[in-house]
Amino acid sequence: MEIRVGQVVVHCVEHGTGRPVLVLHGAGVDHREAEACFEPAFDGVVGLRRIYPDLPGMGRTLAPESLCSADDVLETLLDFAEEVTGGGAHLLIGHSSGAYYAQAMAARRPARVAGLALVCPLLPGLRDVPGHRVVVGSGAIGDDIFRSYFVIQTPEMLERYERYVAPAAALVDQAALERIGERWALTPDHAPAYAGPTLVVAGRLDSTVGYAAAADLVGHYPHASLAVVDDAGHALPHEHPELLRALLAEWLARVERWSHRDAGAEGSAH
Repeated sequence: MEIRVGQVVVHCVEHGTGRPVLVLHGAGVDHREAEACFEPAFDGVVGLRRIYPDLPGMGRTLAPESLCSADDVLETLLDFAEEVTGGGAHLLIGHSSGAYYAQAMAARRPARVAGLALVCPLLPGLRDVPGHRVVVGSGAIGDDIFRSYFVIQTPEMLERYERYVAPAAALVDQAALERIGERWALTPDHAPAYAGPTLVVAGRLDSTVGYAAAADLVGHYPHASLAVVDDAGHALPHEHPELLRALLAEWLARVERWSHRDAGAEGSAH
């Protein structure tokens, strides 16, 4: 499905019906990685319409010359969210740089976000990023990208990488990503912290973004749960699917409680 927002035609896929869940993938891949990681986590959950867009310059979403910065991409994603959800409240999930944009979207339009989940988030001020270390496997299978991405390097993980991650490389508009990357830092937003149900998940062995900056978010978000997962790297959603599913289930339960509480508050106001 293609949805035009301004000069950008965003390609996306959807599953299910009900409350929208917008899932944003990381850099250098496309919707297929996020879909492969998060769809199993939503298996059996009713009433959710999961939406997986290709971010500009990746997958089948082209990035016109007018997109010159992360701020431009953020505006595109905000407009896309408004269009695809009809302006209603939705859940928002991001992995890696997708989490960077998700965090900013929740800050800009908190009333539109019923719940925020950040998985291995790229954040400003990264620190204490560990060196890459393989915890399962010989470290001798796959290509260089696989070997530097996964810390659990089994044939099963290699198959996932070759099926859901590697094919996106050929579709990346490197020139567009380099153009946007020159101004990758989003303009600081001094709005109050998003106050809804929040989940932060980080891998202790994440050699791409680390876990220290993600752990700081507990102090930033007033209703955040934090999980720092041992023996997990930046590919945590692939490596620990059952744990991710459990964490998302707890988050969804909190979102549901908040929804009922807000509905009750509106009823009492009348």
